[in-house]
Amino acid sequence: MQFNGIFKAISESAPIKITQDFLLLVHDYTGLPWWSVIVLTTIMMRTAVTLPLSLYQLYILAKLENLKYEMDEIVKEMKKEINYGIHKYNWSKKYAKRLYNHSVAKQWNKLIVRENCHPAKTSLLALIQVPLWISLSMSIRNLCYMLPKQDANAYITYQEFITDGFLWMSNLTTADPFVLPISMGLFNLAIIEITCMSKVQNVELTKWQRYLTNFCRIATIGMIPIAMSVPSCLSLYWATSSAFGLFQNLILLSPKLRRFAKVPITTSESPHPYLILRNKIAVKYRLKKKVEIPPKM
Repeated sequence: MQFNGIFKAISESAPIKITQDFLLLVHDYTGLPWWSVIVLTTIMMRTAVTLPLSLYQLYILAKLENLKYEMDEIVKEMKKEINYGIHKYNWSKKYAKRLYNHSVAKQWNKLIVRENCHPAKTSLLALIQVPLWISLSMSIRNLCYMLPKQDANAYITYQEFITDGFLWMSNLTTADPFVLPISMGLFNLAIIEITCMSKVQNVELTKWQRYLTNFCRIATIGMIPIAMSVPSCLSLYWATSSAFGLFQNLILLSPKLRRFAKVPITTSESPHPYLILRNKIAVKYRLKKKVEIPPKM
């Protein structure tokens, strides 16, 4: 198989070559079969990169949430000052509104600078995780199809992919039409549901959040037939990455882990997240009676 156009440029790019060389290095150093190398590399990369970034994202989000309460008090005082200016100096409503908006933005920026928690930092996870996922996917695909150069070393690796599978997928170059794609889809759907259910109690999703959640569900289901048609080495990587993502989302609910990572306590954080999650799952799927949640101390 050959890539054309933009896909060819991506598959031959420096980031893909670095990732591909790293996979070969892990294989040569460990001597493990390729299915183990793919699983091990996925866990290593997600543990070293996405897990710390996820904790950092929680850290920034927690700081922003706590700043909003401080900002609410500042806004109250500013409203009093604006009302005083309207009555004392006969400010027009248009001028007062413009002055108020400018002052609010200025004070908010001061708080952001003071706490070093610009909202843009929350996007750092996606900006790194998505390219990392693409890089590993393209690198594994390159190894499977003897790309970008079909030389003797590439042929040896290809032959290893044919024999270095396990159980029902002994050949990593052929597609797995059922187990791995379905597993990947279930893991991703579980991540979406856990993300929704782990929200603080009595707080409904916004309209935009509901649209985004439904879009993610549809996209997840749409990825299943794609995973069914690609080589099983790719669907193995996707399923492993999704399984780790599910594990990561669960452990990030832990208050102990958050305190260890210096994530500030917020009012939206529950001291008993797993009981809340268990209750919501039980109610949604009618599994059993709700478990009583101890009150916040």
